[in-house]
Order: sequence, then C-alpha cells, then structure tokens
Amino acid sequence: MNKINTVAIVGCGWFGLPLARHLMQKGFSVKGCKRSPEGAAELTREGIDAFVLDLEQPVPEATQALLDADALVINIPPGLRRGDSGYLQRLAHLVCALGDRWYQRLVFISTTGVYPELAQPMTEKDAEAHSDTARTLLTAEAMFGQQPNATLMRFAGLVGPGRHPGRFFAGRQGVAAGGAPVNLVHLDDCVAAVTLVLESANPDSCYNICAPLHPTKAEFYRAAAEALQLPPPQFAEDVAGGKAIDGEHICANLGFHYRYPDPLAMLQSPDAF
Repeated sequence: MNKINTVAIVGCGWFGLPLARHLMQKGFSVKGCKRSPEGAAELTREGIDAFVLDLEQPVPEATQALLDADALVINIPPGLRRGDSGYLQRLAHLVCALGDRWYQRLVFISTTGVYPELAQPMTEKDAEAHSDTARTLLTAEAMFGQQPNATLMRFAGLVGPGRHPGRFFAGRQGVAAGGAPVNLVHLDDCVAAVTLVLESANPDSCYNICAPLHPTKAEFYRAAAEALQLPPPQFAEDVAGGKAIDGEHICANLGFHYRYPDPLAMLQSPDAF
C-alpha cells in the first residue's frame, strides 16, 4: 500500500469532526463535507478542505470530484430510531457518486445494532438480521463492505464530550434490564481506532469498537448519574442477561489499546467529558 496522504470524510459531525482534527494533527490532508454551505464554511475555518454534499438527492457531477482522495471514511448516522426511512437511499446516492474510484482504504462506520440480544459475547462473526433495523444496517454494510480495501467498523454506544452517560437515565423509574452488560465506547477510542486502520498496511474487514469491560447497566448508570450529581435511575429488576460486545479483535489484530477500557473508571477521568 502506498502512503495515504489525503482522507475524505463523508459526515463531519460529532465523530467526523474530531477525527478530521486528529488526522490533520498527524499530517494528513483532510477533505470533509456538510449538508449546508454554512456547515461547510465551519469546516473551512477548521482548516478542512470542505464541500457541500447533500445525499438526499443524486450527487451532481461537479461535486463528485471532491471525493477524490487516497482514503475514504463514511460516517452517515442511520437515524433509524427516529423513524428515518431514507438511510439506504442516501447511501445509494453515495455509491453512485463514488463510481469506479479506488481507495487505498475505505472505512465504513456502522453500529453494534447488527447483533442480536443474546446473553453471550458478540464477535464480528455474530451479526444477523434479527430485526428490521439490523437488516437495514447489514444492507448498508454490504453496499460498502464489498468495495476494495474496505473495513467495517461497528461502534458500540458512543459517549464523550456532549454525551455524558449520566444524563441518559437520570431520575427515571422502572428502567428495564438492570443486570444487562453495558456496551459503550468513548469518542477518543473511536478516533484512535479509525486512525489506526487508516495507517495499517493490512487491516481486517471488520472490527467491533467497544470498551472491553462491561459493568451492569444498573451499576454503571447509577454511578454515571451520581458523577453529575443527578438523581440516579431506579431499575425494575437487575436480572442478568443481554449481549456483551467483544471489542478485542482490533487489539489482537492491530495492537490497538483502548484509552478507556473500563466505563466505570472513565466516569472519574477529568478528560473524558
């Protein structure tokens, strides 16, 4: 593989913008897109080679050339919990815009929602179409996973600046599944993991990105609320069960080290949030 110098990021939001900043600090040239001219102007002020890309419509030919780069990171949140039904169509517009472009590395950001709710560890091989949401996610993965030099990266629940987990369930009553394992990953670990894949000569085709330790939902979210001095949630029951995402493959395969391997310890870190 030749040295990657230019990275294009489709989707420079909560994750994509910190990734772009980190890559520029490491000497990469970064292209990034937003859906509006105002958003693109904000990226330009960050030093990013910014362009407008609205995937609600087919991408104009004049815009397609802006996708030229050594590597491509696709980070388009599916929004399926909000009832968004246009996710696959937006991705189809992007596939058409890519045409026959060949990237030294193509990274597609997915989620661990592809794994069923079974009380066992979930590795990269355990994805299945267990629900309509999972079926949509797997269809999206297939659209890009078949591209040359593609790596799928399935993020667990995202936490970090602006997403403190103490607010997720604070003060709520009767929260279910208190004994289920927590599957979370910090923004910094997501940025570092994607960067490592971009810099690696021969990464695997798929990685889970999830903190290796899994406190129970009740234990973690009570501690998280207390860390913000908010009322802790009350759980209906603490029965054990639920999936535990195995995020160790990238460690064994590429030598990755999680900065925040323990979600409980993360709550005490002054730099985490």
